[in-house]
Amino acid sequence: MPSSSASERDLRRIASGLAAVLPALHRGLDRRLARDFPHSRLPEGQLALLRLLAERDGLTVGQAAEALLMKPNNVSVSASRLADQGLLERLEDPADKRVARLHLTTEARSRIAVVGDLMDGYLIEGLRVLSEGEASALGSALSALEALARQVHPAAG
Repeated sequence: MPSSSASERDLRRIASGLAAVLPALHRGLDRRLARDFPHSRLPEGQLALLRLLAERDGLTVGQAAEALLMKPNNVSVSASRLADQGLLERLEDPADKRVARLHLTTEARSRIAVVGDLMDGYLIEGLRVLSEGEASALGSALSALEALARQVHPAAG
């Protein structure tokens, strides 16, 4: 792993800035989404499971728990509640009938698409008021932020 040439003081400043701005950005997006999304907000664990399955459909409860750094019984409860709401299906693994695979329903995929469109819209709206340099700097920082996310939470990558 390459080491950074930034000073310890610079690294602390960047870390503190990220720790302050990222949750604030997330809260702002969350509040706008709560206002505009026509469905009730799901608990964070259920949302995390839906997001994961949108990227990696067909995981087992154990695989999802490992990726989300959650206990398997908590993922199982979330999966059951999502299934009760028609957002997730537990389907038998064709290779091993004892294993259930988690799959998003068409309704869940539709809702995820709506949320994605709303979030993109909010962010595009915000990006439009930034200077060209600010927007470019954010675009340039995306790969570094993704790499940082993988370091902080390896299952995120």
